[in-house]
Amino acid sequence: MNKKDMTVLLPGSYDPPTLGHLSLIERAAKEYGTVHAVAFVNPQKTYAFTPEERVEMLRRMTAHLPSVTVGYAEG
Repeated sequence: MNKKDMTVLLPGSYDPPTLGHLSLIERAAKEYGTVHAVAFVNPQKTYAFTPEERVEMLRRMTAHLPSVTVGYAEG
């Protein structure tokens, strides 16, 4: 199977998203067809930013990467 036919999931807290996160997402986008960057919410943790804020920051950071989708999930 070709890597460009694969979808990868990059889970993290992304609180806040950093240039290191962006570097990882960009490298994955070069290798794989679709990349899902997902900000996970752990109810036992305290975060500096809401899930919606983290998703918005990630969307802005990855706007130049058409194969990247961003969202959040509770777990």
